[in-house]
Amino acid sequence: MKWFKLFMVLSIALILTACGSAKDVAEEGSESKEEASSEEGEQVVEFYTSQPDEDASKLVEAFNEKHPDIKVNTFRSGTEEVIGKLNAEKKAGEIKADVLLVADSVTFEQLNEDELLMSYESEEAGELPEEFIGTDNTYYGTKVMATAIAYNTDNVKEAPKSWSDLTEEDAKDKVIMPSPLYSGAAAYNAGVISRNDLGWEFYEKLKENNTTVVKGNGGALQEVQSGNKDYAMVVDFIVARANQEGSPVELVYPEEGVPVITEPIGIMKDAKNPEAAKKFVDFVLSEDGQKLAAEIGYTPIRKGVDAPEGLKTVDEMDIIDADIKELVKSREDDKNKFKDIFGE
Repeated sequence: MKWFKLFMVLSIALILTACGSAKDVAEEGSESKEEASSEEGEQVVEFYTSQPDEDASKLVEAFNEKHPDIKVNTFRSGTEEVIGKLNAEKKAGEIKADVLLVADSVTFEQLNEDELLMSYESEEAGELPEEFIGTDNTYYGTKVMATAIAYNTDNVKEAPKSWSDLTEEDAKDKVIMPSPLYSGAAAYNAGVISRNDLGWEFYEKLKENNTTVVKGNGGALQEVQSGNKDYAMVVDFIVARANQEGSPVELVYPEEGVPVITEPIGIMKDAKNPEAAKKFVDFVLSEDGQKLAAEIGYTPIRKGVDAPEGLKTVDEMDIIDADIKELVKSREDDKNKFKDIFGE
């Protein structure tokens, strides 16, 4: 009898232990499923951009104030390198980007022709000029950026008025510009300028005048800020920003006119989280998003939002442009032509 009672106690203990273990396993399994479900349901936007790091960070931060439930991962580089990454991902069989924001409409037109963009009619589109909305609502301009002349006020006593001033003897060895092989804005400029009165002859004269070519707009302006160079062909907003920060630089919109890029935004056709991507696009185009652009120092593209101090609005600019389809078709030829002239 004594042994029987002991046997029963041990049996009950084993049963309770087994039940406890089964419950633990079940709970762990349930937790694992919940974790997996949470991971699968997490809203993430993969954001590829050519914006400066600081500006991209401010945009993402402002977006997250409105949408704290959406995580944004940012990849930033020059437009040509961003597109190079996209093309490499396409070749590998999976484009990871959800939202793309890079320099110019030519890049987006090419992506649209390659059927890589999603058509999305943003609720904010009605407040944008129609000419800055892409084919089939596949992209939208987000700001207005003109390429103009920056000059060092310590070195230059008489402000330039014309693009041709950069090709004069007085400017020899003193001019710097970004490369179309790296900068989307510079690539767009080469296409537009070469198809207007200045032509490729303008670039040939710049080469004869020993113009320096660097990767991006920021690097070009830094050389003028330091006094190493007197003049730069750069996007206007970085000059106005540097001037307000106390740098000895001024901005001139040349009398022949200026090429303008709109730094469009679009959603990739195979975006993994399209609804979150749409919210991101809507925010960028919204009044709050456009006021942020102006605060950072860009000319906003949305109607009714003022340009920051030191910059012209799109209505005040004398814009030079070219047929977008021709620019798309000739993009690589234009870059190769530039390369032939400057020997890069």
